[in-house]
Amino acid sequence: MRKNLLFLFMLFFSCFTMSLIAQEQGEQPVLSGKPIKVNKAEFIKLIYNFEKNPDAWSYEGTLPCIIDFYADWCGPCRKLAPTLEKIAKLYKGKVIVYKVDVEAQRELAAYFGIQTLPTVVFVPINGQPQAAMGLMPQETIEQIIQDVFQIAPKTQTEI
Repeated sequence: MRKNLLFLFMLFFSCFTMSLIAQEQGEQPVLSGKPIKVNKAEFIKLIYNFEKNPDAWSYEGTLPCIIDFYADWCGPCRKLAPTLEKIAKLYKGKVIVYKVDVEAQRELAAYFGIQTLPTVVFVPINGQPQAAMGLMPQETIEQIIQDVFQIAPKTQTEI
């Protein structure tokens, strides 16, 4: 019995340690199929370090991403949120959806010149990000994913 408990403790400790190491090495967040809310520090680590490279866009991620600049008080932002949740689930493992609250992250909003809400930025692995402003239907977002990220839409059998 003691050996079993010791084994379980060591297994748990090993998994916990590996998880901490992965976080410290700056790996992509867990691909949960849900939008991920980020602050400035996480944005710099996961998306773009604008403090280090202010003049040259350099995406830090390994998967294309969508960045939703939103505010809680914004009606169109609230209407877009469920659509982006569906997109995150539909493209899980292929596209990451990030959310930036412009009220809490004013520096990010100012740096990127966000004046219209929602502003949705599509960031391919290589190349420049492309922004779209305002409320968009899911079909439009999926078409942009296909055009910008070169990711084909999922079929019903893949879902």
